[in-house]
Amino acid sequence: MSATDFTTTILVNQSPAEVFTAITNVRGWWSEEIEGNTAKLNDEFEYHYEDVHRCKVKLIEVIPNQKIVWLIEHNYFKFTEDETEWTNTKPTFEISEKNGKTELKFTHFGLTSEYECYEICVGGWTNYIEKSLKNLIETGKGNPNATGKPQTANEKKLSSK
Repeated sequence: MSATDFTTTILVNQSPAEVFTAITNVRGWWSEEIEGNTAKLNDEFEYHYEDVHRCKVKLIEVIPNQKIVWLIEHNYFKFTEDETEWTNTKPTFEISEKNGKTELKFTHFGLTSEYECYEICVGGWTNYIEKSLKNLIETGKGNPNATGKPQTANEKKLSSK
């Protein structure tokens, strides 16, 4: 792993199975604007937020209750000079047990500080993993983007440009 790949970790009381189920419910924590399937090996889905961000994701590794790897097959950002940043990167969810709790380590392999989107993406992922996904795991209700509505302050700024 490169030292600059973005990583964040959360610890919860729920089981690895509950964490795995929550991760695969992408509409429940990332965005309600997801088209396609989000749970099994080779599933593909598309995410979009207005004309600001669109991506196509394929699940390339799925080990129930342990690991999920997404491949960003295509990506478009309106706000970066290189509109394809994220293409061929791999957001990865690793689930393990730690002292009677469940640890979720999220690493976006390929999301490095060299990317123009890095700061915005770090803020977005931090919100979605540490708040929205954690809430979904712990309470059954996440904080995804509602259809047509930004979730983070950065998304609000970007959509007004």
